[in-house]
Amino acid sequence: MSIKKLIVVTFILANLSAFSQISFGDAQKINDNWKFILQDIPEAKNASYQNTDWQTVNVPHDWSVKEQLSPTLASCTGFLPGGIGWYRKAINIPESKQGEKVYLYFEGVYNRSEVFINGHSLGKRPNGYISFAYDATSFVKYGEENTIAVRVDHSKSADSRWYTGSGIYRNVWLVYANPIHIAQWGVFAHPELNKTTGILNIEVALENETASKVNLKVKNELLDLNGKVVSKTYNRVVITPNNSNKITTKLQLKNAKLWDLENPNLYNLRTTVFKNGVQIDQTITQTGFRSFTFDPDKGFALNGKWMKMKGVCLHHDSGVLGSAMYKDVWEKRLKTLKKIGVNAIRTSHNPQAPDFYKLCDELGLLVLNEAYDEWEFPKRKWLVGWNKGTPGFEGSYDYFEDWAEKDLEDFVRRDRNHLSVFAWSIGNEVDYPNDPYSHPVLDGGGDTGFSQATYGGYQKDAPDAMRLGAIAKRLVAAVEKYDTSRPTTAGLAGVAMSNKTAYPSALGIAGYNYTESKYHSDHKKYPNRVIYGSENRHDIDAWLAVKNNEHIFGQFLWTGIDYLGESGKWPSRGFYSGLVDFSGEIKPKGYFRQSLWSAEPMIYIGTYIPKNKNHISMDAWPLWNYEEGKMIRVACYTNAAKARLELNGKIVGEEKKYDEETGIIYWDIPFEKGKLEAVGLNANNKEESRYAIIQSQQPYALVVDQNNITIDSENGVAQINVRVVDKDGLPVMLSDNEVKCTIEGPATLLGLEAGNNSDMTDYTDNVQRVFHGHILAHIKTNGEKGTVKVNFKSPWLQPVSTTITIE
Repeated sequence: MSIKKLIVVTFILANLSAFSQISFGDAQKINDNWKFILQDIPEAKNASYQNTDWQTVNVPHDWSVKEQLSPTLASCTGFLPGGIGWYRKAINIPESKQGEKVYLYFEGVYNRSEVFINGHSLGKRPNGYISFAYDATSFVKYGEENTIAVRVDHSKSADSRWYTGSGIYRNVWLVYANPIHIAQWGVFAHPELNKTTGILNIEVALENETASKVNLKVKNELLDLNGKVVSKTYNRVVITPNNSNKITTKLQLKNAKLWDLENPNLYNLRTTVFKNGVQIDQTITQTGFRSFTFDPDKGFALNGKWMKMKGVCLHHDSGVLGSAMYKDVWEKRLKTLKKIGVNAIRTSHNPQAPDFYKLCDELGLLVLNEAYDEWEFPKRKWLVGWNKGTPGFEGSYDYFEDWAEKDLEDFVRRDRNHLSVFAWSIGNEVDYPNDPYSHPVLDGGGDTGFSQATYGGYQKDAPDAMRLGAIAKRLVAAVEKYDTSRPTTAGLAGVAMSNKTAYPSALGIAGYNYTESKYHSDHKKYPNRVIYGSENRHDIDAWLAVKNNEHIFGQFLWTGIDYLGESGKWPSRGFYSGLVDFSGEIKPKGYFRQSLWSAEPMIYIGTYIPKNKNHISMDAWPLWNYEEGKMIRVACYTNAAKARLELNGKIVGEEKKYDEETGIIYWDIPFEKGKLEAVGLNANNKEESRYAIIQSQQPYALVVDQNNITIDSENGVAQINVRVVDKDGLPVMLSDNEVKCTIEGPATLLGLEAGNNSDMTDYTDNVQRVFHGHILAHIKTNGEKGTVKVNFKSPWLQPVSTTITIE
């Protein structure tokens, strides 16, 4: 590749995020040096207000996660507070921008926000997960300092069943644009395949915010990742004064490289608008070629190949970081899930940040994109522990009627260009019986499928479940207004009840939450319904219900990663059912899932003292420290045909075949010091995998997993794994030593995350106890290039340091 081409490619990749965020104009990130206060000060909207004593913060910023955990707060949101906060930022709009439009674009503000510029309200957006933009042009002072103020009202702090965070927790952009420009999220590129030819259907919506009619030329060019134009087309369009118009066109590419899970090939669509031969706007949209097929009998096919979705549900927090979105952190998390064998993500139960979908496009992960957990009525929110005590009923229901379609339309327009997105979910468990909807079917008897009353029986004074169908049709129409290339769906919690309504039939494909029992009967009763598991347990039976039934195309485990909120009784930070913990470490059940889902040979062993002879666990930790002679159960998770167990090189566990019923091989042996090792064998007795654990001694030193770390100066976050080891360098799983982190250089410690769900101390300071002998440090650049030295020390242990290069 020539130097010139390399520069072009680097420019395109580096600026793709800015180009594609809002799809028009010159977008500039304005994340740094905001002023913040956790108080409600109405006068703060005014440009003349003095905020010199406010805290200086950078966004993404989540104020809740930095506050004090308290048992007096709601368990549903992780015992963390909400409140009302204000943000302010001064920006200079150059005189040279006179005549251009000025917009402010927020990827996400939780929640009930109102944005002001120079004291003038630009608008309100109650939904904390939806991206939005405001035209600030009328109130901008060119050549002067302008003041942006944002009021965030999360005073209804227990408004969700999980942790939401509070504040401007995603990126913010300042956008300059010609008055004649591409509309917000105005480019839609949706692919088709005709044998080996890729067809890209393109729509470009344009806006003319002038008093004159304009004649425009629109050029669409498809670029491969080397920056080479491989296809292009030109269109002309006329737009009357203060109006909009749209062009539709197609690009074709023979022998197109397809996007799939192993080779997520991507292209860039460059859309350029010309007026009188002069370029007035341009955007680049990441795209490519792939096809989705859904069939009620055969399930799902990607590019014509039938497959099973091995999915997980994910909330949007990152442990100690709260809801603040850092791309580097999520890249590591998603790569870890993919290593386990995960190939699909459900964004439970709200839209994620734009960078999340970009990562899924680039890594080759399918996405079930979900909008709502609540419709017109509130769900129960647990306040003193999950499913404990008397619930609260704060929520998002109060603005559903006014904003449901608008939010859904914006959600679809923003994310419809992502190749990874295979379906739009309009809701999760809104049909949970008697929470709040009810139906006579809940009384049981007759042909209801229930032998007795269930969920407390029919409650005639509760909202009628028949309303679900009408609402679903409204929401489906909102989705299909902007995208008919993908199906709509929802996670049904009360399938038997919903089957009595028009709700399932309004959907393109039907998600069943924890309802494997109806996979067969509903397939027979509704032969045209495409069914999958939209939320499922970790047990092997739930997976076999997918694997052994051709018509069920996949499942989505609850959950992929531990998350804040939906906590048990104090002390509990969150829900601990993930394959991966808060710190990104794979848990034992993650290795169990890897044995079921990964195509790569793998084996893992963990140990425990069984409760009884039938106690077979998917939660066995890799620990080999017990009393001499104590009988220990060794659980082996593997995808090998058989396995044996060795201790200090001698066979102590006879060769056993893989157990198709439990997915777990185990041996009971007396504890003896040394190296315990499992050996995986194929059907021909050839070794294909090994995994060992060794009895450790007392904690001796700290070590880091990686050195010579390099991160980007603008957005980079280094993630440094620190472990406690003994004098032989072996991990000490039982250690809980306190570690202190200090930094020398242009970077900031965002927090230390050990993954301990019951540790209710402050994770955002620089001192924290390890958990299972491990802790993760999140270190963010301050925007300067240079070298950063990171030091870790612990009383009575050998310290360790490492270096980060910021480029």
